Amino acid sequence: MTAAAALLGYASAIGFLVPRLMLRSEWPRRSPALAVAAWHALAVSFTMALALAAYHLATPAEHLHAGLTGLLHSCGLAAGPGSSPDPDTADALAVALPVFVVLLPFGSFVFEVLRARLDRSRHRRVLDIVGRRSAALRATVVDHERPAAYCLPGRRSRVVVSDGALRLLSADQLAAVLEHERAHIAGRHHLAMAVSEAFARVFWWLPLARHAREQTVVLLEMIADDRALRSQPRGVLATALYEMAASGAPRGAFSAGGPGALLRLQRVLAPGRRPHPALSMTVAATAAAVPLLPLLIGCAPVIG
Repeated sequence: MTAAAALLGYASAIGFLVPRLMLRSEWPRRSPALAVAAWHALAVSFTMALALAAYHLATPAEHLHAGLTGLLHSCGLAAGPGSSPDPDTADALAVALPVFVVLLPFGSFVFEVLRARLDRSRHRRVLDIVGRRSAALRATVVDHERPAAYCLPGRRSRVVVSDGALRLLSADQLAAVLEHERAHIAGRHHLAMAVSEAFARVFWWLPLARHAREQTVVLLEMIADDRALRSQPRGVLATALYEMAASGAPRGAFSAGGPGALLRLQRVLAPGRRPHPALSMTVAATAAAVPLLPLLIGCAPVIG
């Protein structure tokens, strides 16, 4: 089996089969932060596998040579024997293809970050005009009858709440909602979301990309829910989620209602046991190792 075929098979398994296993598992809901890391690790691993497969397809005649130089050459990290300082077209293509595969999602990530930052900057300027700062709430209050609460993350982060939400929620419920929004800001969840959005924008046809984006949104909301539960009882947060389930938010912001509100409500009211430490350590070790697997596959000697 050639390294290119092995890498493409691995990428197919990561892109099509593993997401099904993730969706059927119960542990992501119990440990959402670890689940976000796992989805991102799968995305990185898929990209690495595709990039290395492109390299090996562009250099089908290369084989593993003896010694460290041969190992680096097989991995695409060193030029082959007899290569001249000025690479020919085949050598340039062998380098350009994997670099393009890697730079495409990275460029998409930069675009997502800049686009979201521009959207938030525009909305902040509107809030500076129509909103009023509340020192007691540490939030910006807007005059709107519809209940709403959301945050604008980033360097000039702020939490926004409407008059409708202030009238609807009790003091404890409001505190839970505000803590939920501050958790998004403190955790820099907008960057984690940008990673999933960028990967899905490039590999829109891939089940891994689609599910990673959908699950990351819900998992980030669960992480914020867990942060709010540190200071408020489950019943308070649950009723606040119910009241704010239909609330919306501008693009680039995180809403208190957020996606998966019903699933999150069930999770808050009927929490499952946290994953066993052994399982958590196994998942964490696997998430750390998965991005490196394409390197091991790509560096393996050619069979047959």
